[in-house]
Amino acid sequence: QVRLVESGGGSVQVGESLRLSCAASGNIASIIVMGWYRQAPGKQRELVATQRSSGTTDYSNSVKGRFTVSRDNAKNTVSLRMNSLKPEDTAVYYCHASIETATLSRQFIDSWGQGTQVTVSS
Repeated sequence: QVRLVESGGGSVQVGESLRLSCAASGNIASIIVMGWYRQAPGKQRELVATQRSSGTTDYSNSVKGRFTVSRDNAKNTVSLRMNSLKPEDTAVYYCHASIETATLSRQFIDSWGQGTQVTVSS
């Protein structure tokens, strides 16, 4: 089994910063892509930022230049540094990983964290 555990959410004022962290554990052979999605009330879950094991990153246009995703492949962790936060960044942020499992029959699975709330007030 694979488990993702997030930390670092909270409530901040406009323009402030937050850092989210996520650690993956379990039967992991490799993590292909790891990153963050978010879901605001009444909206669909959307990609925020991800990073492949090669280092290639992908960002939502709405966070480019403000957020930075960073992985530690050796530790199976990913972080999201969020600067210049805006009220529209308010959402539940979910860690996500596409994983090849270290089981006898290798499988590729999508794993999600439980979510952490980020609230930005003006």
